[in-house]
Amino acid sequence: MKYQSLLQLARNKTPHQLLASAAFVDLFILCVAWEWFLSPLRPGGSWLILKGVPLLFAIPGLWRGRVYTMQWASMLILLYLTEGLVRITETGLNFWMAALEILLSTLAFICLLIFLKPIKARAKSLAKQQKTPSNRV
Repeated sequence: MKYQSLLQLARNKTPHQLLASAAFVDLFILCVAWEWFLSPLRPGGSWLILKGVPLLFAIPGLWRGRVYTMQWASMLILLYLTEGLVRITETGLNFWMAALEILLSTLAFICLLIFLKPIKARAKSLAKQQKTPSNRV
């Protein structure tokens, strides 16, 4: 019963929307696990665990397909990409965690851009139509 309702919810979503939402959820889990117990900066965890909190604000809007959320989430995800690019220079488990963070943030960014591209094109065409003067006699 639960699986059937989840499938019905997912049917109304585009593949890019689903992938972006999944990437944000996975990135949140990665951030928490990384800074809590996998390879924290300090033994026992650090306050860097809070870096995953902004992802939580974006997930509901991504799931619902809200354009404004997708726009600011596409900028937010670049911070996680940057962190992954900086931390990939570390050794051991941090290297693999950073590589996974880069993969997930890149996947989310590309999916968001693909999802938003036709919406932006429609908005531009509407703005262009409103800008042109009407031919009234």
